[in-house]
Amino acid sequence: MPSDPPLILPLTPLSPGNVLDNSLEQARAKTSPRIVPPPTPVASIAIHLGVIVLWFVLFARAFFLQGVVAWSTGIAYVVYDTLLLLFVAWNARVLMRPPSGAPVASGSGTPTLGVIVAAYDEAGVLPATLDALFAQTRVPRQIVIADDGSTDGTAELLTRRFGLADPGEGQLSAPSPRHPNLRWLRLPHGGKARALNAALLAVRTDAVMTVDADTLLEPDACAAMIDSFGREPALVAAAGLLTPVCGRSLSGRFFEWFQTYEYIRNFISRFAWMRADSLLLVSGAFACFRRDAVLAVGGFDPDCLVEDYELIHRLRRHSALERLGWDVRVIGAARARTDAPGTLKSFLRQRRRWFAGFLQTQYWYRDMTGNRRYGTLGLLMLPVKAFDTVQPIYGLTAFGLLLGFLFGGRFTIVVPVLGVIVGKIVVDLAFHLWSVHLYRRWSGDRTSSSFGMALLAAVFEPFSFQLMRHGGAALGWLHFLLGRRKWGTQQRTGLGATGPI
Repeated sequence: MPSDPPLILPLTPLSPGNVLDNSLEQARAKTSPRIVPPPTPVASIAIHLGVIVLWFVLFARAFFLQGVVAWSTGIAYVVYDTLLLLFVAWNARVLMRPPSGAPVASGSGTPTLGVIVAAYDEAGVLPATLDALFAQTRVPRQIVIADDGSTDGTAELLTRRFGLADPGEGQLSAPSPRHPNLRWLRLPHGGKARALNAALLAVRTDAVMTVDADTLLEPDACAAMIDSFGREPALVAAAGLLTPVCGRSLSGRFFEWFQTYEYIRNFISRFAWMRADSLLLVSGAFACFRRDAVLAVGGFDPDCLVEDYELIHRLRRHSALERLGWDVRVIGAARARTDAPGTLKSFLRQRRRWFAGFLQTQYWYRDMTGNRRYGTLGLLMLPVKAFDTVQPIYGLTAFGLLLGFLFGGRFTIVVPVLGVIVGKIVVDLAFHLWSVHLYRRWSGDRTSSSFGMALLAAVFEPFSFQLMRHGGAALGWLHFLLGRRKWGTQQRTGLGATGPI
């Protein structure tokens, strides 16, 4: 397919304090409940307090009751997780049908696409990321490298390999003579959200895709996003499918194994929530947005640890309040590979940040929980998220109690509990296989998953990877309660460590 022609822009000053950046802050101030908190409804208070009070009640039962009911914390965890699996399996069953291949909406035209690659000290992976963008079947009209104050040789890479001239701090470069759609936006170090916002103001396309510098797009990824935004005028945000890549060490293989099937289940879950008009999560490593909508709500929030997740809340909240009917979707034909943690330290750091940012966002948008104004999102999804805030605590407590019963010789409790656990593993086995089957039909990707390895992951995950995941979430609680905003530099073990794949 022919690529879109490059768009040539005049040089534009984009320092953090300019008028355009202030316009984003003003729009954010009007749409963000973080800045102007609304009253918290009684229903939201009751839901959030209820899941905490329930934990105390169930935990106390371990010291007064006998038999399996002494493990009520674990039973609650198992029942909740099983109900979620059933919800996802039922809503995702439509993936068994052949794709519809819906035509582009009449009169909508084909939207133009720009890509922002936010990069901070990513010289080791940028070439592979950019090569994957240049190799798209429909090359983006604009690609902007939002260089967030890199000090690792990124500047030398962009000038020597890609022919870009250093524009100076706060400036957008002239187009590359080798790649006319490529530009370099050089910024003082201020974090990913600020870099994305500055680049958002530099891009002049209908849709804007954010791609992490350690993420490699499959050749048809941009085309799939363009087609989706062309078909659906109400679509304002879309997630692509990601496959994790870790290092080749024993630790890297371990984490890649479990994260591969975790990602598959998560994307099937996102599809299910999309069907319920309640999708809240896109992956900032590979997501696409309608530019005008993002500008209308003030861009990305630099004060949030998970700026992509918070932005979807703001878009959905604004859409509901203004009755705009905006939609958020996950696109199965848009696929990419991304660097994922391959060591315990880096994994815990990532999950700590993710969970602390989730808690931030849940707290800021607490007025939506249990609020019928927001439809299924307010009445179902956000109450589920309220329970998710303490789900890791339930899981860790259940495991700790089981060990206490075991070492305390209370086998009248341990034996029936093991029966419950075995039953849950059987359910997980079925769901793992169902998820892999649906994911293969949906994405067309049959090489990154295996039914046999999915079965093994289901058996061993509850006693290994799941506990690590809950441990990272518990650290996220500590991070959130202490009000910390920094999360450190992530160690590369996959794409960044092995070079282009």
